[in-house]
Amino acid sequence: MFANCPGQAPPAGITSGGQFPGNVIPSCMINPNAAALLKAGIFPGPTTNIANGVGTFVGGANAPTNLREEVVRIDHNFSSKFSIFGHYIAEQVTQSFATSQWSGDNVPTVGDTFGNPSRSGVIHTTYAISPTLLNEAAFNYNGNVINIVPYVATGLTSLALPSGYVSANSRLFTGPNNLTRIPNIDLSGGTGAQFEISSWPWHNKADDYQIRDDISLTKGAHQLKFGGSWAIYKKVQDLFGQTQGGFTFNKDLTAGSAACPANTTCGNSFASFLLGAPVSYQELAVQDHGYWNNVSWAAYVQDNWRVNNRLTLNLGLRWDGVPHTYEANNRMGNFYPRLYDPAKAATFNNNNSICGPTDTAATGCPGGASPGLGTSPNSILAGVPLYLNGIGIPGQNGVPKGLVNNHWAAFGPRLGFAYDLSGGGKTVVRGGFGIMYERIQGNDMYNAGPNIPFSLQVSLNNVEMTNPSLSLSTGTAAARPINAASIVGLAVDNYKLPASYQYSVGVQHSFAAKTVLSVSYVGNQGRHQNDYRNINLPDQSQLPALAGLIPGKPASPYQTIPTLPYPGFTTIRNADNEANTHYNGLQVDLNSQISHDLNLRAFYTLSRAVDPTTAGSGGGDLGTVSNPYAGWVYDVGPSGYDRTHIAVVDFIYDIPLLRHSQSRLVRSTVGGWQVSGIVTLETGLPLNITLGGAQGGNGIGGTNRPNLTGAISYPQTPVTCTPASKCYQQIQYFDPAAFTAPTVTATSSPWGTLGHNALRGPGRDNWNMSLFKSFTLSESRGSRFELRLETFNTWNHTQFNAVDTTKADGRFGQFTSAFDPRILQLGGKIYF
Repeated sequence: MFANCPGQAPPAGITSGGQFPGNVIPSCMINPNAAALLKAGIFPGPTTNIANGVGTFVGGANAPTNLREEVVRIDHNFSSKFSIFGHYIAEQVTQSFATSQWSGDNVPTVGDTFGNPSRSGVIHTTYAISPTLLNEAAFNYNGNVINIVPYVATGLTSLALPSGYVSANSRLFTGPNNLTRIPNIDLSGGTGAQFEISSWPWHNKADDYQIRDDISLTKGAHQLKFGGSWAIYKKVQDLFGQTQGGFTFNKDLTAGSAACPANTTCGNSFASFLLGAPVSYQELAVQDHGYWNNVSWAAYVQDNWRVNNRLTLNLGLRWDGVPHTYEANNRMGNFYPRLYDPAKAATFNNNNSICGPTDTAATGCPGGASPGLGTSPNSILAGVPLYLNGIGIPGQNGVPKGLVNNHWAAFGPRLGFAYDLSGGGKTVVRGGFGIMYERIQGNDMYNAGPNIPFSLQVSLNNVEMTNPSLSLSTGTAAARPINAASIVGLAVDNYKLPASYQYSVGVQHSFAAKTVLSVSYVGNQGRHQNDYRNINLPDQSQLPALAGLIPGKPASPYQTIPTLPYPGFTTIRNADNEANTHYNGLQVDLNSQISHDLNLRAFYTLSRAVDPTTAGSGGGDLGTVSNPYAGWVYDVGPSGYDRTHIAVVDFIYDIPLLRHSQSRLVRSTVGGWQVSGIVTLETGLPLNITLGGAQGGNGIGGTNRPNLTGAISYPQTPVTCTPASKCYQQIQYFDPAAFTAPTVTATSSPWGTLGHNALRGPGRDNWNMSLFKSFTLSESRGSRFELRLETFNTWNHTQFNAVDTTKADGRFGQFTSAFDPRILQLGGKIYF
């Protein structure tokens, strides 16, 4: 710790493990790189309360958004039968952000500019071959670019390494570091400041081209349409990663072993930063970029058959050929269980790193280097040993170009009908069914881009800030461990195309008084939806000990267990297309002009949506399942957007009072007012209850839920607290006594029995209304002035919103927020 005072004895009054006199670090002990970064302004200086010695930064920054759009359209008719049109749109969008987006950065000394120009174009021809035969051909294009560029913000002098920064050995790898960026600095714990330039500058370019041809033929009672298309989507995208490196500092290295051995308030992460004593260092060897392409084919035939005056049938079939996205240069790595040779399972040294070429029996590797080691095709990583047992590269060992097997039998029927019950057009029954296929948009491949062997993320603990290849404790070269790699992969045999089965049947009836009522049943079944699931797991009986749930046994990382299915890797997060979803609902729509003065429209939905993809562990497309042992079925429950009942009424009422008064003054001021409103009545959204805190551990980082041991109830009663003067009004929404943590023994599973999204949040009764009138300014010129009084939450009902759903929290089951109270808004518009 005294390496920064060369040739000097420890400053007076300092003892190992003790406190700095006066809590002041001697200047000779301040790390030169830390001093250079502070002088450069990576952290903002105080702007208030400087006099009393407790400085606070208060400030702001401009975050403008600039937009420019150009639109061009050209139409030309060559003849009465042949025409062409072209359409082109270009949009230039630039947004500035005061902190570095998509990162942990929370200090306003570095920001970034998000440039997102986009363009689209169409060339479309129409040729009437005959009165009953029409051909349409088109070329479609759309594309966009994303350029994220960091910029110097409040107080920072430069993005590049500042003067005085010892840079000779400040990185582990020799690959490019764009802009010679400053490393990320994370002060964890109570300090909480994070300076991150992140992966920027960063580039993403996407271009989508499509050629299609459609033919329409009318033959008797049949309207036939058939055609096909071919499309190619090309994307060039930089990978995410920090080649500039990143240091994390916490309080531990300045807590002192003698002064307060068990006092968690000792130590300071900023002091650790000043001393150049990081707890960890991370660096990406190379921020590569990939050239990802996908090709799509489609063909279809459709017959709209008017059987008679009362019945019309829609009969069709579509085929979609959507092979998986691939990297054009085969620069991808993926884990395949069939390629993993158990005889080459990794061996580990005493530090839980994979045995490398320099390891011996003295370091816990009596057999020397572990089997299964290899090297990277990337020249930047030349000579760096990597554990590659089970890793496949496209075009080798039978690995497909897109890493997974393609599925070509994607035939989607289209069936529909419309039947006039009476023949007079008053009552019509309609129904339909169709199967649609889609591709995963490409994020599964982009997420797998940083996998070994083409890239490498290295993490070292307790190294020198000026030279992360040196050990902080000994000053000697820190052995760069061969860490077990984490893989984000794709399941080669379980990657069917996601599909949607959609169906509906309904009746529509027209009443005499300009009223139409529609009642429909609508459904949707999702199949082969995408999720991520870890396949490299310990036996469930080991989880309680790993999670630290057994008294006297501290938690330990499961990745070091030699009994994992695939030793040599930590998590192997495989994307699978395996989950199912469904939606079923009754939808009612009433549209009525009750009188000349009143127009009314009402909607009602009684529905249920169920899926596993909105789970609290990530949710949505490419979300990670909570319980990888049970898979996606453990997270099946009401969708995050599911509301059982939704009723919406909107209306416009022309107030007839004094509208036809004989007095022009009265008629123009008091008469002619209108009232409109939107009334929403809906039940609450689902609530997902999780354990959190010490109870929430399960040893593998998944989100755990409690057991349901009582009846779920919603008392909605005020909460009393002592002393009352220290409390603000709190409402207990649901009874927390119904939930308990799972009982854990040495071998029992820690997974709770409560289902996902098992509770319901508060419903809502909201009225938004407006009163408005138009005043004529000039009848000859058509100019008028409109005056509006608008109210939101007109009756000022308290409408609770969020609820604390974490069992370990002190406010578990209580409301934490509400929607806005009543808002009044007065406005005027001039039309001319």
